[in-house]
Amino acid sequence: MRTIIFTLFISFSALFSAQSQENKKITLTVNITGLTSSNGTLLLGLYNQKDTFLKVQFKSAFVAIANNKAKHTFKNLPKGTYAVSFVHDENNNKKMDTNFFGIPKEAYGCSNNARGYMGPPAYDDAKFFLGESKEINIAI
Repeated sequence: MRTIIFTLFISFSALFSAQSQENKKITLTVNITGLTSSNGTLLLGLYNQKDTFLKVQFKSAFVAIANNKAKHTFKNLPKGTYAVSFVHDENNNKKMDTNFFGIPKEAYGCSNNARGYMGPPAYDDAKFFLGESKEINIAI
């Protein structure tokens, strides 16, 4: 009987250990380069669903700019598919400024350096899989 209980205990311990390793949270570090100035703030958005891309962020951050570069680390992320976007908010009004035709006046970008043609970039062009902690670079 003791052997059976001990075997069950070891089995459950191994199972919970494997699950805790599987649920281990990871980080994503985003480096933005090529900004034309260090004025303002970088509005950074992390998305995890195609239908909310560029609308509702999974996580967001206001990031300081130094030497025309910015860097931010999102922590405690589950494994999954993500996309990143940013706006260089030079006048600190917390939004992307556009002209009369809706064309952005401020610099912006997305992961994979995705660009849209006659509109915003597509989620499928900006998405990437995050299976372990990683660092990505986005250049304007």
